[in-house]
This record gives sequence, C-alpha cells and structure tokens, in this order.
Amino acid sequence: MPAPFPSPLVLVISAPSGGGKTTVCDRLLAAVPGLSRAITCTTRPPREGERDGVDYHFLSSDAFAKLAAAGDFLESADVYGHRYGTLRREVDHRLDRGQDVLLNIDVQGAASVRRAAAADARLARALVTVFLAPPSLEVLAGRLRARGKDSETAIQHRLAAARAEIARWREFDFLVISTTVTEDLRRMQLLYEAEKMRTGRVIPPFSEDGSASA
Repeated sequence: MPAPFPSPLVLVISAPSGGGKTTVCDRLLAAVPGLSRAITCTTRPPREGERDGVDYHFLSSDAFAKLAAAGDFLESADVYGHRYGTLRREVDHRLDRGQDVLLNIDVQGAASVRRAAAADARLARALVTVFLAPPSLEVLAGRLRARGKDSETAIQHRLAAARAEIARWREFDFLVISTTVTEDLRRMQLLYEAEKMRTGRVIPPFSEDGSASA
C-alpha cells in the first residue's frame, strides 16, 4: 500500500524581538529532518560566529536595493535600521523539490508573505503562519534585558514595537503563548505534524469511494 504523500508546507513563525522565535526555529529544524530554513538576506553586519550563506546572506545596501527593485524578494522589511528579506527563489526551489520550508520572519514579513500568497495558489496552499507571543510585556522586557545586547532606550523601543506586533496576532493561523523552550518546541512540532495531516495536503492510499488504490 503506498504511503500518503503530503504536499509541502511553508511554515512562518513570527514573534516580537526577544520573543524566542530564533531559538524555537533552530530547535525545530534540528528535530524535524524534512524541514529546511529559507536563509534571510540582511544588510546588517555579521555577528560573531555568523557565516554568510549559512546564518544569513549578508548584502550591501546597494545589492539589497537592486534585488528589491527587481522584485526578487518574497518579503522584505526595515528592522531597527537594517533591511531584511527572503528571496523568492529560497522558497520556490525548496517547494519544487517537495521540501517543507521554515521562515523565521517578523510580523511585517508575515503580512508580505500572506499578500504574495493571495496571488500564488501553490504558496497559498502551502502557507501556515504561527505567532509566538510572550506571556506578558514584563516577561519580554526581562528577556531583552537578560540578553545584555541593548541599552534601556533600545529596549523601550523594542517593547513599543512589540505592543504593535502583538496587537496583530489575529492575522495568524495559530497563536502560541511562549512558556519554556521545551514546551514551545513541543507545541510547534504538534502544529507542524497536524498540518502535514490536513486532508487538503495528503494524497490518501485509497480512492474516493474508500477502496484500496492499486
């Protein structure tokens, strides 16, 4: 009997800055062999240990602008003084091979992907969006301060942006309230597995009348 063959997913995970989405995405990629990450382009300089073409595609402002003008980005946004974007080909070539794609992007980027999906039937069929929200702004503030990367002024700026992003949670298919890394990962895996079994994605090993396929 042939095994069901689910059509690929484009899984978008968004969260406010400091919300834990990068950690959850990294854990999810490690836990799910069939999931691959679309590598984001950015104009910000590499941080210690980051590798071009692995963590990000690090581009000059001019190179980024040329790609944007050519319509090569599925989504792009200005975030805290730098530009970020996902190339269409990063997603398309994975879908062409039947691979599931993970996008770790902000709320602006998720909105851009939804707009693109409105004009792209394959993307619309594949798209699943999840918003990872902190249990409170106080908890988020504590996480941002614990990172030790930003001044208090910058933290207040990020918290103001987080309020606006959290207010848009209804735009997403799923809302996950962050608790622990382990629990966040467990919930993301459950969502992923459930979406892979959605009837619109699976080719069943039987015909419409329920009889076994040849």
